[in-house]
Amino acid sequence: MTHDITVLGLESSCDDTAAAVLRGRAILSSVVADQTALHAAYGGVVPEIAARAHAEKLDICVEQALAEAHMTLAEVDAIAVTAGPGLIGGVLSGVMMAKGLSAATGKPLIGVNHLAGHALTPRLSHGLSFPYLILLVSGGHCQFLRVDGPTKFIRLGSTIDDAPGEAFDKTARLLGLAQPGGPSVEKHALKGDEKRFAFPRPLLERPGCDLSFSGLKTALLRQRDQLVTDQGGLHQQDVNDLCAGFQAAIRDVLVEKSRRALALSSGITGFSVAGGVAANTSLRGALETLSTTRNIPFVAPPLALCTDNAAMIAFAGAEKYAVDGADDLTLTARPRWPLDKTAPAALGSGRKGAKA
Repeated sequence: MTHDITVLGLESSCDDTAAAVLRGRAILSSVVADQTALHAAYGGVVPEIAARAHAEKLDICVEQALAEAHMTLAEVDAIAVTAGPGLIGGVLSGVMMAKGLSAATGKPLIGVNHLAGHALTPRLSHGLSFPYLILLVSGGHCQFLRVDGPTKFIRLGSTIDDAPGEAFDKTARLLGLAQPGGPSVEKHALKGDEKRFAFPRPLLERPGCDLSFSGLKTALLRQRDQLVTDQGGLHQQDVNDLCAGFQAAIRDVLVEKSRRALALSSGITGFSVAGGVAANTSLRGALETLSTTRNIPFVAPPLALCTDNAAMIAFAGAEKYAVDGADDLTLTARPRWPLDKTAPAALGSGRKGAKA
């Protein structure tokens, strides 16, 4: 960035309502109101419930973020908001809130791509210089991006169906585990034998960096049903072993595809991972080992910056503002918004937001 400005960031693309105040790389406050309890009975995020909760919580989160930063709205230099991609009701709630604040205060309005927020997080957390490679892996998205600048992204590969986080959630539901599925599956995997069941490693036989995870869910469903048929139900160790094998399959696919993406990324300053699934310790460890063998610095942002948050949106907004300036009040909410406009559209749409 050419200079440090104070930015109020808003994030409401899925099931976390968030606001943050950031100056340069200093996070003055970061408030996140999750909706886990609201969606628990449904086994996943209900878009209508999420949108209503965002509308109810956004102003509260903004007030809290300003209070924790010991600032008033008048002291903020700009307002950044996630304008997509994501669940359109939630994105619209954030955009309308940001527009109102901008119109009332005269502060510049900056529409931020949610994926850019994740992709630029290594710069916020570690000051990583361009260009670098990032694996963005979450509930609704999974793609390899070469990041050449605040608004310059080259997509090397992406999922053609389920994102890993989505696959973890579905697996948890199949096994009767709590949501969100990622932490639940990881917890049981720690007690399991990852080699007991032979789960597939999809698309490893196909060249390139594209990924697929829907087949893993089907394989686990069939293995679960076979166990129920053979022994009349599932034992606790069965659940642990199924989780361990499933997690290992996702880890192995992501590591191999990362190896290929690194081979296509000359001159990079480092390799990073971001998004909610980046919190998985088995995956982090394997990616760090891969980076070490390639003699490439590995950057893993703090867990609080891997999941959805407004600090990353504020930072991405500041970076974008320095390059492209502000948006006006015609800014629209977008369910789909590809970072790499030259790459073919990714197939499908994840439960936690449209892929891009």
